[in-house]
Amino acid sequence: MTAQMKYNLAPPPAQADIVTDGIADIAWIVHNYSPGRFPSTALAELPGFGGSAEAYSVAYWRTFEKFFQDANEHRDLKVLALHSHGDGMLHSATRVESLEQIENMKLRIGGGVAGMVGEALGASAIDVPAPRVYETLASNAADGVLMPMEAKLGFRLTEVAQHSFDMPSGFYHTSSATVMNRDRFESLSEADQAALDELFGEELSRITGAYWDEFDADGLAALESAGDNTLTVASDADQALWAEKSQEIIAQVIAETSETGIDAEAAYDFFKAEFDSLSGGN
Repeated sequence: MTAQMKYNLAPPPAQADIVTDGIADIAWIVHNYSPGRFPSTALAELPGFGGSAEAYSVAYWRTFEKFFQDANEHRDLKVLALHSHGDGMLHSATRVESLEQIENMKLRIGGGVAGMVGEALGASAIDVPAPRVYETLASNAADGVLMPMEAKLGFRLTEVAQHSFDMPSGFYHTSSATVMNRDRFESLSEADQAALDELFGEELSRITGAYWDEFDADGLAALESAGDNTLTVASDADQALWAEKSQEIIAQVIAETSETGIDAEAAYDFFKAEFDSLSGGN
């Protein structure tokens, strides 16, 4: 079997549609780019999953199989893997050393649960697509951005947002998936389907999450080698305060997801327990 990689077939928000329509066979999608289409995925964006993206991705896949798959939100898309970037954190031009300092800052914030996190932090959201983050920060149109450590290198934040503020429990994640046109998959021979299914699912989720961990490590290395960049870890007091603030977000998302018919509270508890177990109990 061979595959051909093509770029620029559609903007990021349309990636799910081009797979559904058969324009592409496989694509990587961000669930919150299609508001209302994948409601259960908000549970995977919640605070509290700080640490390994690999552990997160495996736990997410197991939760999907047990709680979300039967809801059939992806419909004619075959889900090959579920994953997210690493912990969302704050990067800014001025050094932030406490949650209190974030209040009233102008931050570029993504969609989904990240927007709720921005509100809980008291920040003013600047709505620009990720490719425009550098120019937005360089022009001082925003004070900072919520993104993973990977962005220090991938979006050149070492140049325009030299200071990073890390909440060890994680501010948020972004639910993403690798999906395939279901008809295209079912057109393959049974032998090929069986071979691919050995890779798809938990294994591909694990592999993808491990790559995100590597990207974060590369971003941290870029921060450390830049010379003028800093990394501040939230104090114990701020970690406790954020844990308290997070509960309101978690409760709201669980309540909203429960309205879809999914046992959202059980799904969240299972997801968290799997993640903690895979992370070594931390």
